[in-house]
Amino acid sequence: MVPIEKAKDLGNALGRTDEYQAVKRAIQAADEDRDLTTLRRELEALENTIEASLRAGKEPDAETGAAYENAVTRLQGSATYQRLVAAQTNFDKLMARVNQAIAQGMEEGGKSRIILA
Repeated sequence: MVPIEKAKDLGNALGRTDEYQAVKRAIQAADEDRDLTTLRRELEALENTIEASLRAGKEPDAETGAAYENAVTRLQGSATYQRLVAAQTNFDKLMARVNQAIAQGMEEGGKSRIILA
């Protein structure tokens, strides 16, 4: 059970990092941004339309494609969305370093003669 307890400790420590807190704030801001919420719904509807066309073996019509491109451009231009992407990128970098440290620890632990029960 020691690895599970250590994992919980790691999760607790990660939850207190600036990077995780920034992601939480950015998600909350995105959820509270009405324009962004409307845009996300619009994109979802367009994606569903495009997916249905492709499943039917058809190319989406030009109007749907243009509307989708326009919606993506507006999404990428949203300051709230940009903050969310930046916060998520920073947290992903932290997690990559954490995973690298875990892998290094596993390699070192695998070489140890002491076996934990």
